[in-house]
Amino acid sequence: MPPMVPSRIFFTRGVGRHRHNLESFEAALRSAGIAQCNLVKVSSIFPPGCKLISRRAGLARLIPGQITYCVMAESRTNEPNRLVSAGIGLAVPAKGDQFGYISEHHGHGMNERKTADFVEDMAANMLATTLGIEFDADSDYDERREVYKMSGQIVKTRAVVQTAEGDKNGKWTTVLAAAIFLFD
Repeated sequence: MPPMVPSRIFFTRGVGRHRHNLESFEAALRSAGIAQCNLVKVSSIFPPGCKLISRRAGLARLIPGQITYCVMAESRTNEPNRLVSAGIGLAVPAKGDQFGYISEHHGHGMNERKTADFVEDMAANMLATTLGIEFDADSDYDERREVYKMSGQIVKTRAVVQTAEGDKNGKWTTVLAAAIFLFD
């Protein structure tokens, strides 16, 4: 059997609310457009040569019941007004024959911008260390981002994030963000 290496990837996100925890998660999967798949969580390598496609194009390729590999972050709460967040970050190397990194984070209390910066920073840091780019790990992300860009070795970074406040009446609130792998 030949190795299974994804050729395409897309990002999606969703939020769900329900009085039952599991049904809140199901609603978030529906909101993200991936509830009809059998999801398998994998670790965070962006394959060499993998093409990033739009959410719309990616969702159109999914078949109900298919085994679907993904990197997923999710967070849940039933505490009224508690902020939950889930984010996926991506760092792609300039050389198409090298692999990149996908990071995930799920937590509480971080708004969308902070979560996006955090996951993008994690992915870029992992790629930078692999590529041997020297940087000050204690500097803020904006400074490191400039070092990464100036190195010419990291071509792009991005993030997809979902945040929500816990339902005011105590229903379960689930947020998720996912990178979905596709095979040709």
